[in-house]
Amino acid sequence: MRRLKWLYPGMLIKRWIFLSVFGILMISMGFVIVIAERNPDSKAMAGVVIIAGILCVIVAVKRIIKSLMTVLVTKPAGKGNDLVDKIYEKRILEKGPKIVVIGGGTGLSTLLTGLKQKTSNITAIVTVADDGGSSGRLREEFDVLPPGDIRNCLVALSGSEDLLGALFQFRFTQGEGLHGHNFGNLFITALSRVTGDFASAIRESSKVLAIRGNVFPATLQKVKLVAKREDGRETVGECRVREEKGSPVEKVSLLPKDCSATEESVEAIRQADAIVLGPGSLYTSVMPNLLIEGIKKEVIKSKAPKIYICNVMTEAGETDNYSVSDHVRAVIKHTHPSAVNVCIANIARIPKDSYEKYKEENKFPVKLDASDDEWFARENIKLVKARIAGAQEFVRHDHIKLSNVIMDILNEYKAE
Repeated sequence: MRRLKWLYPGMLIKRWIFLSVFGILMISMGFVIVIAERNPDSKAMAGVVIIAGILCVIVAVKRIIKSLMTVLVTKPAGKGNDLVDKIYEKRILEKGPKIVVIGGGTGLSTLLTGLKQKTSNITAIVTVADDGGSSGRLREEFDVLPPGDIRNCLVALSGSEDLLGALFQFRFTQGEGLHGHNFGNLFITALSRVTGDFASAIRESSKVLAIRGNVFPATLQKVKLVAKREDGRETVGECRVREEKGSPVEKVSLLPKDCSATEESVEAIRQADAIVLGPGSLYTSVMPNLLIEGIKKEVIKSKAPKIYICNVMTEAGETDNYSVSDHVRAVIKHTHPSAVNVCIANIARIPKDSYEKYKEENKFPVKLDASDDEWFARENIKLVKARIAGAQEFVRHDHIKLSNVIMDILNEYKAE
C-alpha cells in the first residue's frame, strides 16, 4: 500500500515515471530496429527514436529529482534553491579537519563564523563561568548554567536562515522581567526544563539551528571564577573580574577546584586535528576552560597543533600593558609549556578613530616587538604574524582572514 502512494493524484511524480518508462521503451525499440533491419533508412529512423528516448529519460529523471528535492530540501524565503550548499556541506565540508575551539565571548563566535566555511567538523568548548547580564540573571533565578556564550556559538555555527539566528539573538528592551534578556537565552533555559538537563537543551537547540559541528559546555557544574590580583586582593565572579580595576590579575582559579570536564569535550580534544585557544578575554573567556583538569590534561597530551589566537586589543583590568608573549606566558603559567606551540598575532594597523575610542577606555593594541620574537624563539613556539584585525563598530578579528590563517597553519603541519 505504501508503494501505491506514488500513484496517488497530486504527487507530481507519476507523469515523470511514465515518461521515463516510455523513454526506455523507445531506446529499446530503437536498438531492436538497428539490430534487426538492414535498410539504412530504417536505421536512421531508429537513431532518431533512440535519441528521442534518451531525451525523454533525461527530462523524466530531472523532473523526478526536482519533485523530490522540493519536498526534502527547505527552500529559503527570498533565496534560490540551497541544494548546492547542502551537497557542498555533505561532500566537502564533512571531509575537513577536526578543529576544537576553546574559549567564550564574542571572540569565539567570530572565529566559528569563519571556520564553518572551511569544515563542518568543528567542536566549540565553551566556558560556563559567566555570571553577568542576561546569563547571570537566569543562572541566579533558575539555577541553570549561563547560556549566553553557548547561544552565541550556536548562532555562529548555524546553517539555518538569518531570521532564526536573529530571533535567537533578539534582546528584549522592555517588559518587566524580560528587559535585557535574549530570546535565545530564554529558549535554552526553558528547553533545559523540558528536556531535563542543560546538555540535552544544547543538543536540541543545535538541531533547531541546524549547526555545522558541535557546541559543548566545558563543564556541567556551576563554577565561579576567582582572580587573585597583584596587590593580594581576591575577586570572585567573572563579571567582577572584568569590572574591577586598579591591580593586574596575577592568577585565576575556579570554585569548585575539582570540577569535571564534559565527556564530549574530552573526547573531541583527543580526536582533534587542531586545537585553537581563543580569541577572547584571556582570563575570563579562555582561561576558565583550561582550569578544568580534564580539559587541561588532554590539551597538554594532544599531538595536534595547539594554536593560541592573541587578542588585538588589551583589556582594562585584565591584560593592561600586555604584549603578545605576555598572553602566552599567562596560558603556560596556568597550564604547561606544551599547551601552546603556535601563536597568531595581528600586525594590521588599527584605524585612528577606533584607536582614540579604545584609548578612552584604557584599551590599547597588544604590543609586538623584537623582544616577543626572541621569547617565542627561545620557547620554540611558532609566531605567525598576520593582518587579521577588522574594524567596523568594534575592533575585532576578521573571521575570514583568521580562518584562512588557521587553515594555512594546518596545511603546513600536514606537509611536514
